[in-house]
Amino acid sequence: MKKLLLLLVMISFGAIKIAKAQDPQSDAGSYMTAISTAETDMNKAYMAYISAAAHSSRKRKIEKMRSIAVDNIVICQNTITNLPAYKGDNSLRQSSLTFVQLCYKIFNDDYTHIVNMDDIAERSYDEMQAYLLLEQATNDSLEVGNKRIAKAEKDFAAKYGVTLVSQETELGEKMEATGRETKYHDKVYLLFYKCNWEDNQLTEAVNQKNVTKIEQDRSALDKYAIEGLKVLDTLKAFDNDGSLANACQQALTFYKTEAETQVAVLTDYFLKQENFNKLKAAMDAKSADQRTQQDVDTYNKGVSDINTAVNTYNQTNQDLNNGRNDVINTWNATEKQFLDTHTPYYK
Repeated sequence: MKKLLLLLVMISFGAIKIAKAQDPQSDAGSYMTAISTAETDMNKAYMAYISAAAHSSRKRKIEKMRSIAVDNIVICQNTITNLPAYKGDNSLRQSSLTFVQLCYKIFNDDYTHIVNMDDIAERSYDEMQAYLLLEQATNDSLEVGNKRIAKAEKDFAAKYGVTLVSQETELGEKMEATGRETKYHDKVYLLFYKCNWEDNQLTEAVNQKNVTKIEQDRSALDKYAIEGLKVLDTLKAFDNDGSLANACQQALTFYKTEAETQVAVLTDYFLKQENFNKLKAAMDAKSADQRTQQDVDTYNKGVSDINTAVNTYNQTNQDLNNGRNDVINTWNATEKQFLDTHTPYYK
């Protein structure tokens, strides 16, 4: 079970229409259009990469689209770099160039680090949380850059008498939709991951027959499941689609039941096994003529009890494994369908 890497950037500038300049002698409108066109071409390549990442399982295709997105960032950067300042005013050009350079750093220099974090995140909940926070911090940096671009555009337009007309574009709408989806997905995913990771720790403790660690992990799993279910109770469906939250709720309900009822059966078996081993060792230490009828009866009862405990343990373990596989498979399938449904297609 691995999270899909979907680094979100809201490169939303360019979703404006430049009206005719108020001063017929001014070329400020054309100047802004040149920058906007370069930025929009970069946006298109990026959105195509996001679409491929969400809808395709072909790693080569996804990496190819990312490479194309990086190439378009370079093209945009070169276009703006080669554009001279407008009447000595370099404010808009520099503001755009600074943001494009930030995009390049993220998609080229920082990308490898983020992908490596995707592997590291499988090791613990804290590292997964750090990974998601890294993604969010990256997105926040880009959002700040967007606001600076928007202000620079408004200031430049006001200075040179250009009227800016707000206009929703298909590209802008799709990028906004992707942003909302990613934030919702990550919130639900973290609830699932936290319990899933703790369940893996619990399974490892069971395999080690470490009763103390089993109890620690069982208690933590129960706590995380209860906390997560409370969050889900107040979480609204995403665009009338409650499938992801429902899959998470199903998983957390399973983990809660596991922690509160089924784990006790496993630890009970380990304790009975330990007691039986002591009983058997004491019985084996006595010769046949030293064993009393009470010794034999106690031992035979112990054999019967441990056999019953073994059967109960095996059945409980099988039930847990089946339930665990069901909720994980349901989550993976639902998550894939959710991303496929709500991530806009773009080529």
